[in-house]
Order: sequence, then structure tokens, then C-alpha cells
Amino acid sequence: MEDTAQPLQKLEGVVEHRIYENADTGYAVFEVNVGDQDIVVAGNVGSVDNGMQITAYGHLINHPHYGQQFRAESCEMRLPQDTTGLLSYLSSGVLPYIGPATAKKIIKAFGEDVLTVISETPQRLCEIKGITPEKAAAISNEFRRMYGVREVIAWFAQFGLSSQNAVTAYRAFGPHTIEALNQNPYLLCGEPLQLKFSDVDKIAAALHVELGSRLRVTAGIVYVLRHNAGNGHTCLPRAKLLETTAKFLLVTSLDIENGLDELLQSGELQPRTFDDTEYIFLPDLLSAEEDIAARLGELSTFPTEPPKTLESDIHALEIVQGFPYAPLQREAIRMALSNRVMVLTGGPGTGKTTTVNAILSLYEGEYDRVALCAPTGRAAKRLSELTHHTASTIHRLLEVDYTTGAVRFIHNEKNLLKYDVIILDEMSMVDVKLFQSLLAAARYHCRIIMVGDADQLPSVGPGNILGEILSAGVVPTVRLTEIFRQAQKSLIVQNAHRIVQGEQPQKGTAQDDFFIMEKNGLACQKLICDLVSERLPRAYGFDPIRDIQVLCPAKKGTTGSVELNRCLQEVLNPPSPRKPQLGGEKGSKILRLGDKVMQIKNDYDITFERSGAEAGVGAYNGDMGIITEVDVESRSVTVMMDDRKYVYSADQLGELEPAYAVTIHKSQGSEFPAIIVPVADVPPRLRYRNLLYTGVTRARKLCILTGSHWIVEQMVRNVRQNLRYSCLRYLLKEAATPPAERR
Repeated sequence: MEDTAQPLQKLEGVVEHRIYENADTGYAVFEVNVGDQDIVVAGNVGSVDNGMQITAYGHLINHPHYGQQFRAESCEMRLPQDTTGLLSYLSSGVLPYIGPATAKKIIKAFGEDVLTVISETPQRLCEIKGITPEKAAAISNEFRRMYGVREVIAWFAQFGLSSQNAVTAYRAFGPHTIEALNQNPYLLCGEPLQLKFSDVDKIAAALHVELGSRLRVTAGIVYVLRHNAGNGHTCLPRAKLLETTAKFLLVTSLDIENGLDELLQSGELQPRTFDDTEYIFLPDLLSAEEDIAARLGELSTFPTEPPKTLESDIHALEIVQGFPYAPLQREAIRMALSNRVMVLTGGPGTGKTTTVNAILSLYEGEYDRVALCAPTGRAAKRLSELTHHTASTIHRLLEVDYTTGAVRFIHNEKNLLKYDVIILDEMSMVDVKLFQSLLAAARYHCRIIMVGDADQLPSVGPGNILGEILSAGVVPTVRLTEIFRQAQKSLIVQNAHRIVQGEQPQKGTAQDDFFIMEKNGLACQKLICDLVSERLPRAYGFDPIRDIQVLCPAKKGTTGSVELNRCLQEVLNPPSPRKPQLGGEKGSKILRLGDKVMQIKNDYDITFERSGAEAGVGAYNGDMGIITEVDVESRSVTVMMDDRKYVYSADQLGELEPAYAVTIHKSQGSEFPAIIVPVADVPPRLRYRNLLYTGVTRARKLCILTGSHWIVEQMVRNVRQNLRYSCLRYLLKEAATPPAERR
């Protein structure tokens, strides 16, 4: 393992050969001639071409397969100045219509002034036989584009920002990127880069932007709203936004008031007032909540007649399955067949799956096209297993359009889905932007059935759709409450309901499927490793990697997901000469052959293969798999996620993390045969009820809490952390109220 803690080394030379380049990320591998030797250079340094002179800063390392390499952290590039370098540069095919023969003619005609001619007087290229005015313009335009990208890379480099960021900025802002950023560096806080405000503040200071400037204040207000959207809020009360931003920017309240009024006047932010409180929205999030409210309000009030044979159909289902439905289940089945939209909610063991299967059976007798979907791949797979019907992720149902560079869906308001019914499971996980897209793509007459557990954690993205819908009381809803006899035998189910009701869970005995084991600190960490690697596999026959999942309330700490991943990886998949691996530098994550890993962000571009089936595209936040191959030479890994085979290139490895232990938030929508939840050193801000409840309800056969009983008690008592600012409940009530009755 190389020592990357040493000072950066400097390497100067001329690019001889470009080996690999990713235009989207700026990652490149190329050979540089340094004196009498060629050295391979790799890193996120942007576009490079043969003949360019570079000065790179990084570290020389000894690669186990390639030998000596230079891993560049930054790179300054200069176009060649002498005719030899210029000839090499132009002969490389870097510009359209110029090959080696044409390059010689151009160099002979214009000498060292050739790049000035190409850039400023491209019509002179027509003096060369075979170059038409159209070709000359194309050559010049491509050169100016490439040179513009390199100028942006150099501008970013002076502030310690990566080439990848520079390439992204150039694609967003075009040839005038530097001019735009010099005038307003706070553009870097917004789309598509979304850099930290504190980092951009340093750049702004270097460009002499004052603390109280209008640019900084308005950017700070928008940043606070966008940051809070990342924490789940679709809006903020005006007073809270003003107070938070004033503290954040360290400027006067008057400056913030003036900045906010300016943003509202320009339409960059939008207000809505409910119950005498003014809420401030980013336009896209207000639009999402308004669209959802309008569609659900319309569906809720749409007159619908139930099938005339409904009661006899329900009775026939009961005969087939051999037992009657409970009263609330019957009510839910009737409601689903009598309304355009409904919500079915309830905790574990209350019969949601049985009810959904009944609804599904009756719908299939009435309609030709019924879709089942869920927010994540694991949730969709589980829905398929429970219903014995094909289910997909919402993203796959809508089909992502990969051609635009942004996340767009093929199915939308102009290209509707062909389904008569959409049943959407794990509704608590769905954020407002995704639900807006699904409703927009649904046909006018399509029925929408939302299924979920309102007591689980809300979505990772902005909004609290299920909670807001239930609070509004507009959408027809059935909440299942009866725990059925078979589920009553499970202490997991019993304790889940105790937690929701504010009661302490029972500790369990050797005959139960739920235990609380008291340990703290390093002792708790060791206990978890022993349980996963030895005790549970020996006692229950669980596979330690595929069947047992550690679910952590937090990332940091002795029993956080980061540290437990390190320990469990060492125990379950230790290093070996037969197990190639990547990473490990400066304490970074290790990806080793045989590791259990998780996708940590949506990637709509990555392709996968399936044996005996059509290839596909896309991996989604929370998907889990096993590393089946590691190619040290290309720095790539192959991962099997269920039946899908993905190959992650060097620049995609940041999307993967070891997954022996994951946070409870990341586990939403999934179930595991056995789970272990550490409750030994949970930070106070994470000691709340529905975090514990969500963790416990991920267990199918066995749940173990390891840690402190008094932290469990605190988590059960604390319901205050569930607040999310949203106006969907008000908008829903408004949408469902006849215009004549609105004030």
C-alpha cells in the first residue's frame, strides 16, 4: 500500500499517448514523456491530447501489475509551442478533418502561429487543399470548445476544485463559464454542482465579493432552502428561514428580508400561506406538492360505482383461501373497488399483504393492465415475492431517458403509462418529485392504490407524502390495526407495535425471535462481530453475509456503520493473496473480492447484464450485491445484484460502499432473515421512535438489539424528531374543496 500522506510530487513532460478518458467525469489515463522515460499518469485531470505539455502534482506509486505510475491530484496543461509539439498535437486526430498529412501541410503553412490561425482567423485554413469553409469553421469551433474547457479546468484548479467539477460546469454554463462565475461565484452552490456554501464563500472572498452583497445573501437564502430539502423539508416558514439564514450568513436581518423579498418578486422563490403562516418554497418543490394535491384531490372526489358483484366476489375469494377477511380488510377491499384512489396502511402482522392480494385478484377480473411498483429494487422484489406478480421500481416503470444528461422519464404527461391500476407499495419512502412524476404519467382514469406503514421513516428525499395524506383526511383510507393470530406469536411483531404505542419492547427468551443484549462500546462491537460470524450461523444456520444484516442508527462511532463495516469485513472476508482488492489508501474504503456492497446513489447510466434475459440500465440507492470480480489493472469491479451483473469502472467506484453494516435509513423497503441493531452509542439527535421502529420491522425471522436498554427507552419515548415542513395536507384539503366553498 502506497503512502499518500507524503507531500505532493511534481511531474513535468509531454503527453505521448492517451490510454483512457471519460469526458463526463474528467478521469483520464495517459503516458507522459519525462526526459528519457514514459510514465503512466492517471487521475481526474480533464481532457488531454498528444503533444500537450503538462505539470502534474500527485504521487508516484508502484502498481502491482503496471509498475510505476503517477497518480495525479491536479494537472496544469499547456498547448505545445514549437512546431514539433504542434505537429504531434494536430496529428493525433484531436480536431476534426485534420489527420497526419493535413497536419504537416498546416504546420508548413502557418508554423508556430497555427493555433492562433485556427482560433481567430479560421478562414485562412481554406488555403490548405481539401479544407472547405465549412470544415474550417468546424475545426475552429471544436478547438475553441476544447480550449474553453481547459481554461475552465485551470480556473477551477486555482481554487482546489476538481476537473470533474470543471467539466460539469462547462456543460451547464457553456463558453462563458468563467465570465459567469467571476460575476457570481455562488452559481457553484446551485445545479448542477451544488458545492458547499462555505467552500464557495472562500472563492467569493478571493474574488472580492463582500459578506453583505446581494449575490451572497440571495444565494444563501436559496442554499438554506435547498439544504433543508436535503433534510426532507419541502418548504420553511418565513420566520424560520429568515432566522436560520441570518445565523448562517452572519448578516443583518434587514439584509435577509430584502434578499428574500427580491427572490419572491423575481419568482426564484414562491410563497404560500396557511393558518396565518407564510411558507417559502423552491418553485420545483411547490410545483410538486401542488401537482400531487390537484391529482389526488381530483381522484378522491371522482364519482365511481363499485362492481355490482363485489360482495359475492369477496365471498368467493374467502372460500378459495379458506378463511374470512377481517372487517377492516373487507372495508379496504370494498374501498379499492369503489374509489379512484385510496391508502392502505398498517403495521407488521396486520394483514396488508393478504388485503393487497385480494384487491389484486379482484382488479384482474375488472381490468386488463395492473402495475405493481415500489421505490427501491429490494422493495419491488419483496412485493413480487409476496404477491406472486411482477413488480418493478417506480424508475423502471416510468423508464429513465438517458439521452438528456438529466434525470427525465420516458413516460410523462405526453407519453402516458398504459395501466388501468397502479398499486404502489412502501409509500412512506416515496418523495414528492418522484410521486409527482408517477402521477403525471398515469392515465386520467387510472386508479392509484397507495400501501405503506405510516409509522416508518419518511422518504430520504423531500416530503412526507404518506403522513401528509393521512393528516389531510381527504383520500379514502383504511388503517389495519388487528394483529392476526399467526403474527401474534412473533415477538418482533409484538414489540414493533409496542414501540409505536410508546411502550418498551420485551427482552425476549431463547424461544423468541427478538432479543435485547446489553453491551457497550468495544464490547458491543465485539459482540456484533461474534453474532454475525459465529453464534447466529451456528445456532440458526444463517449465512453470515447473505442472511444477516447489521442496521445502524448512525454512521459514526464505535458501533456506527463505518467502523462496523471495517470490523466485519476483516472477520467475514479477510485479505488474502487470492482476493484482489482496490482502495485502502489513507484509510479509504476497501473493495475486496467477495465483499457485500451497496449502491449509495442513483446511477441511471450504468448498464447490467442478466443471464438469459435482456440487458438493462440503472442501479439505485440501496441496491445490494456481492463483488464477484476485481480487476486491479483497470481498477474495476464486477458486482452481482440478484440476477443483474454490473461492471463498475474506476470512476464509478465512489458509488459503492461495503454493506456488512448499513444505516437504518438505507434499509428502508428491505427485509432480511436476521438483523442486529446496535443501540450502544446512538447520538442524541438520532434517538427517536420511528428510527428504532423502522429498524425492528426490517427483520423477518430474528431481531437482536445490542447495547443499552436506557437508550432504547429514550428512543421509544421520543417522537419529536418526525417533524417535516410540508404544505401537502393544506393543498390536499384545498384541492378537494369545491371552488364555491373555498374562502
